[in-house]
Amino acid sequence: MKRGYYFITDPNLTMQNIIRDVKDAVAAGAVMVQYRNKQADEETLLREIRKIQTVCLDVPLIINDRVDLVLKLNADGVHLGKDDMPCRQAREVLGTDKIIGVTVRSASEALEAGRAGASYLGAGPIFVTTTKENLPGPFGVGLIREIKDACSIPVTAIGGITLSNAGEVIDAGADMICALSAVLTADSVKEEVAKFNALFN
Repeated sequence: MKRGYYFITDPNLTMQNIIRDVKDAVAAGAVMVQYRNKQADEETLLREIRKIQTVCLDVPLIINDRVDLVLKLNADGVHLGKDDMPCRQAREVLGTDKIIGVTVRSASEALEAGRAGASYLGAGPIFVTTTKENLPGPFGVGLIREIKDACSIPVTAIGGITLSNAGEVIDAGADMICALSAVLTADSVKEEVAKFNALFN
């Protein structure tokens, strides 16, 4: 799994549209794309995912929450949160080839996800964030260090990450970083993703 910027779509933050955002992020070198749109109807979800699949030819496309859509559209994988299908069950359904990301907030949760078949871990929120409501934390970069000390699964850091603190997150061991607000509210998604990616070099 490549190190770099992990892009997540957000219909509430986009300044242009989801498809354009994905095109710009991929063009700037995003190493993974997660499709997340909790407010769309089923028809819109299917239409948008199919369009994004034509963009993500060389970049893994992960679907948020929906194992059924991964199967239906043959997407590359799924990201599972606390209230979604358990990782072990998802692995049984999807088989060994699909990517499964799991949200974790402790080293013990990371180890459990690893035993259940997770491909990568989503750790956070690292810093204060307003992108999602009712989140615990923030946990700080110490969470990344704890997880990396406990297991070898790639870690994506998320939550309140900006260009000014991303270096600290990478130094703590994050393999990928996601910064939604910092990228999607900027004048150029492509330029901002490129700046974050450059921090890994």
